[in-house]
Amino acid sequence: MLPTRVCRSVQASAALRSRVARESYLKKLVKPQDLVHQFKDGQYIGWSGLGEPQMPRTTTDWLRIPGTASPADQNTQTDAVECIQVGYPKETPLALAEHVEKNNLQGQLRFSLFVGASTGPEVEERWARNKMIARRSPHQVGKAIAKGINSGEIDFADKHLSMFPQDLTYGYYSLKRQGGEDGKMLDWAIVEATEILPDGSIVPGASVGATPEILQTAEKIIIEVNTSLPSFKGLHDITPSHMPPHRQPYLVQNPSDRIGQVSVPVDPERVVAIIETDKPDNTGQNAPETEDSKLIAQHLIQFFEDEVAVGRMPKNLHPLQSGIGNVANSIIAGLRDSKFERLQVWTEVLQDSFLPLLNSGKLDFATATSIRFSPEMFKEFYRDWDQYQDKLLLRPQQTANSPEIIRRLGVIGMNTPLEVDIYAHANSTNALGSRMLNGIGGSADFLRNAKLSVMHTPSSRPSKTDPTGISCIVPFATHVDQTEHDLDVIVTEQGLADVRGLSPRQRALVIIEKCAHPDYREQLKEYYDRALHECLKKGAGHEPHMLRNAFKMHLNFEKNGTMKIDKWD
Repeated sequence: MLPTRVCRSVQASAALRSRVARESYLKKLVKPQDLVHQFKDGQYIGWSGLGEPQMPRTTTDWLRIPGTASPADQNTQTDAVECIQVGYPKETPLALAEHVEKNNLQGQLRFSLFVGASTGPEVEERWARNKMIARRSPHQVGKAIAKGINSGEIDFADKHLSMFPQDLTYGYYSLKRQGGEDGKMLDWAIVEATEILPDGSIVPGASVGATPEILQTAEKIIIEVNTSLPSFKGLHDITPSHMPPHRQPYLVQNPSDRIGQVSVPVDPERVVAIIETDKPDNTGQNAPETEDSKLIAQHLIQFFEDEVAVGRMPKNLHPLQSGIGNVANSIIAGLRDSKFERLQVWTEVLQDSFLPLLNSGKLDFATATSIRFSPEMFKEFYRDWDQYQDKLLLRPQQTANSPEIIRRLGVIGMNTPLEVDIYAHANSTNALGSRMLNGIGGSADFLRNAKLSVMHTPSSRPSKTDPTGISCIVPFATHVDQTEHDLDVIVTEQGLADVRGLSPRQRALVIIEKCAHPDYREQLKEYYDRALHECLKKGAGHEPHMLRNAFKMHLNFEKNGTMKIDKWD
C-alpha cells in the first residue's frame, strides 16, 4: 500500500500551474516537510541528477594522504575537484536532513542511495555529515561522503555509468531488500522536472542520467518541479529500458539521430507528491586552463592533424568524447582555434568550452546525458535557447554511454587518470590503491570501446615538500580501472605516446620517453631496465616487473612526501 498522503493546504503558484499539465498531480501538492515522517530507516532511495567532478585531476585529489599538499600549500594552479551538479532534487532531501538535525537522529535514519552519478554538495554532503547514507552507488563527489566511504561508514559500490541503470532494473542493488511491493527495487524515487506533460510524464532539466530507470523501479515517486529553470521540453531523447531478452538496439548512426521521446514516462498511480521548488542547480566556475593543459591540447591536436593527413581519420574527425577538467577545456578550446570544422560530439557531460565551440560554427551537433555549465554560461545558454535547441540532445546515461553506440560511431574518447603506468594501465579512482576518490564514472565506457582511446594527464603534481613530488607516470598502477588493452594514446605536457599495436616492452619505452617528467625519466628507465634484465633471466620477460620494487615510488611518497627515490635496491 502507498502511504496516505498528508493533505495540508498548499497553493500552487501560477508558475507551477503553467508547468503541470496533469491536473490530478496538482491535488498532490505538498510541502516537503509533510513527507519526512513517511521515510523509514533502511529504505532504498533513488534521486535524479547527474554531474561529474573534475576527477581525478591534480594535488587536491590526494588530500588527506600523508605528504600531499593542501590547497594553501599549492603555488601553482591546479584542477581542483569541484561539485558542480545539475538536475537533482533539492527540497525533499534537505527537509529530511533538517528533520535528522532537529531530532538528533544522526546515524539512526540511514538510507541506501542510488543516483546516476554525483549530486549537489549542499544535499549529499549534508546527508553524509548526518550519517544518513548507509550505501551509495555508483559515483559520488564531496569530502564528507568520501570520508564516510574511506572510514568504512558508507558501503560504496563503484560501477560503469552505462551499466548502473540496467543493473538497477535487474535488481542487483536490492538483492537483500525486504518488503518491496510489485517487485520494485526502490522504496522512493525523488526526481526533479522542469515540466509535467498531460500524460504525467516529466521533462527533466539539464541532466537525464538514470532518471528513467529510477522512476521505473520505485514504489513511490516524488516529483519536484523547478520553476526557476526554463522548461527543457524538446532537448531530451528518452529511450525505454527493457529487460533481456527484449532489449532493443539503439538505432543511432549519427549523434543527431533522435530515437526516443521528449519526456520520461511516469506511472501516475505511483506519484504520491508534487513539490514546487525554485532553487537553482549548484553550479560554479569550471577549472581554468593552465600552461600544462594547453601543451597537452597542442600535442593532441597535432596528433589529430597527423591522423587526418595519413587517412586514418576524416577531416572533421570522429565524434568526440571529452571528460571534465582543465585539460578537457583546453582541448575543446584548442579545437575551436584549429582548422577542424563540422565537428560532432558524443559525450557524457558538456562543460563550458563546448558553448564557444558551438558559437564558432565549428561544432555541428553535440549529445550528452548532462550539461555542466557555469552560471554565466547557463545564462548565455538560456538567453540564446533558440540557436542551441536544434544542436543539442540529452539522453539517458545508458544510451549516452552505450558501448554499442560508442563503437559504432568510432568515438574519440579522452579522459584524465590519476596515474598511468609504463605499460599503459590507468588508475582513475583509488589514490595509492586504497583511497576512493569519486568513482570510475563513464571513462571506461568510452575508453574500452572508442576507436581512439586517449588518456591525458600532467606528468607530475606537487606534493607538500616537492613541486614535482608526485609522478603521474609510475612503474605499476596501484589500482587498475583501464587496462593496457584499452588505451591507445597517453599524453602529458611533455609529449604524446602512441602505443597502438605495441608490445608491453615497446609501450614502456615510448611512455617513459614521451610522457614522463624529466625529474622521473631516468628513474623509470632504470626500473624498466632492471626489471627486464631480471625477468628475461627467469624466462618471464613479456611485461617485466620487479615485484619487490613495483610500488617503491608510492611507498617513498607515503614516507617522505616525494616519489623520487635514492636507489631501487
